[in-house]
Amino acid sequence: MTAPAPAPATPATARPEARLLRWFGSYGTFAVPQAAAPIAFSLIALPLTGSASAGAAMMLAMTIAQVLGAVPLSRLGRRFAPVPFVRALIGLRTLALIAIAVLAGIGAPFALVVAGAALAGLVNGAAYGTLRSVLNHLVPASRLPRALGIAATLNEVTFVASPVIAAALGGISPQLAAWAMVLLGAAPLLLLPSIPSATAPGPEQRGSALRLSPMIVLWLVCGGASAASIAAIEIGAVSLAVSFGMPAAWGALFPVAICVTSVAGGVWVSIHNREPRRRTVLVWLGVTALGVAIVGFGHSVAATIIGALLVGAVLAPLATYYSLVLDRLVAPEHRAEVFALLRTANALGIITSSALISLVSLQATFTVVIAVMAVVLAVTGAVFTSGWVKARRRRLAREAAEARAHGEAADTMDQQKGASSGTR
Repeated sequence: MTAPAPAPATPATARPEARLLRWFGSYGTFAVPQAAAPIAFSLIALPLTGSASAGAAMMLAMTIAQVLGAVPLSRLGRRFAPVPFVRALIGLRTLALIAIAVLAGIGAPFALVVAGAALAGLVNGAAYGTLRSVLNHLVPASRLPRALGIAATLNEVTFVASPVIAAALGGISPQLAAWAMVLLGAAPLLLLPSIPSATAPGPEQRGSALRLSPMIVLWLVCGGASAASIAAIEIGAVSLAVSFGMPAAWGALFPVAICVTSVAGGVWVSIHNREPRRRTVLVWLGVTALGVAIVGFGHSVAATIIGALLVGAVLAPLATYYSLVLDRLVAPEHRAEVFALLRTANALGIITSSALISLVSLQATFTVVIAVMAVVLAVTGAVFTSGWVKARRRRLAREAAEARAHGEAADTMDQQKGASSGTR
């Protein structure tokens, strides 16, 4: 007898995968405005101020506003279902980006354009945190590492492709670059699926406060340190190229090296689909510290490329682990807020590196970043070692208790046998 043919997939069974694909599309396009902004804002600022470097003021306004708005807006979002709330936040960001494009098109005062950039950034942190929390409603915990690995890969592709698109369109007209940010940044409004199971938390959950435990703080600091390491190389890429006697345009070589291995790292995480061991995470942090040290003190193009490749190789695995461990450390109603805090920590890391490069020097920036990574590595190693020691003590105590219980049971049996033989 032949086995019956499998039943065709019904729309109901296919729907969860389709919703996950739509979430991936939303996540990939969500970062387009932030990824394209450094190029697009410079092109927008040039005709308004006569200096492309004025675009940095728009980036700074966007980033500072993101840091300020992340936690308050995330807490506000507990009152609402996550999908409608993140759509509302992305809608507000889209309106701000439209205002930037219109104001730049009519030649408005540059201060108004900077204010538009701040409004666009204000919702970024909370929108990211809520969007990430939605993923928990789409995949079980066993598939979360793979889903986050795919998301990290898409994020890297976005950060590679968006500046290229902005530069290509901006070469024709700055307005084209601005409107491309508007359209692509608004894509999550259409792509993000409806999820009936994702509802607003109850009154008790809404009233609870997120408690920042030492472990949560540790991983937020690690996220900020990783972001500072990446930013030091990417923001200082042109200065590195010039210091080696290369044309400034060759500075793109170092960020590209990071992006190539980071995409490969995201693919590896997706295939592996497993939360790494603590010792593996410690090795990844060590690789980041080593890569930054090679870039900072290598004093050659080859060494700088090798360092960038090393840092990029562990970028996606570390980002995935930070997301996984924070997901596990907080209650479901606090996920959006803790992921917004992770985004804020990343932004603070980027701000730190960019400020040091602007105000001090590239070499001093690498010295500070290397010192921070060394401290992070030492603290994380101490925490992990303490955890291993405590776990070993618990295991030995459990084994000793089991041995005592087994010995007592054996003594009892012997006593019963002795009593039985004495009766006979």
